Amino acid sequence: MRLLVIEDDPALQRTLAVTLREENYAVDTASDGAEGLFKAQQGAYDAIVLDVMLPKLDGWGVLAGLRPAVATPVLMLTARDTVPDRIKGLNHGADDYLTKPFNIDELLARLRALIRRSAGQTQSLIQLGDVTLDTAAKRVTRAATEIALTAREYSLVEYLALHRGEVVSRARLYDHLFDEDDDTLSNLLDVHVSNLRKKLGHDLITTRRGHGYSIA
Repeated sequence: MRLLVIEDDPALQRTLAVTLREENYAVDTASDGAEGLFKAQQGAYDAIVLDVMLPKLDGWGVLAGLRPAVATPVLMLTARDTVPDRIKGLNHGADDYLTKPFNIDELLARLRALIRRSAGQTQSLIQLGDVTLDTAAKRVTRAATEIALTAREYSLVEYLALHRGEVVSRARLYDHLFDEDDDTLSNLLDVHVSNLRKKLGHDLITTRRGHGYSIA
């Protein structure tokens, strides 16, 4: 999953980026609203973390530039904890709202819920035959036995599972699994898919030649 963090406080931006990467997310960052809006319009993100008070363009302006053309879920961060501010954010197209200072575990839980809901998945457990994905714990079991996956392997199978039944193109997978600083190799997806098939069963992921991959 790929996230965009739009936050002008260097320390908070750095903390969020490091924490989210530790949670297996690919993360891009922006330090002002204008840069954030440009990246949000051009990139393929699964969720956006958006501060309200930003230089050049505030969070409301970023939202106005995004909606309705860009449907990516937006979690707003603000130090202003008043009901009118929360209503304003939600009415302008935000999907959730978190007041600073916030608990990082709550932010992570809210992001997971936003990503699940945007993919039409209401529960954290996804059952794929004898394979179970726990998107809250980011854990995969097969026949009740936990399977050790690399961060990238987990991200790949989670993305395909959340979009179950779709044929997901290679380009789309690269867009959603790697951030702007990643130096990716053309055969990297094939390697990860091969490893997942060895660990989770050869029939779990189907290759549609010329189109991409899918989980039925």
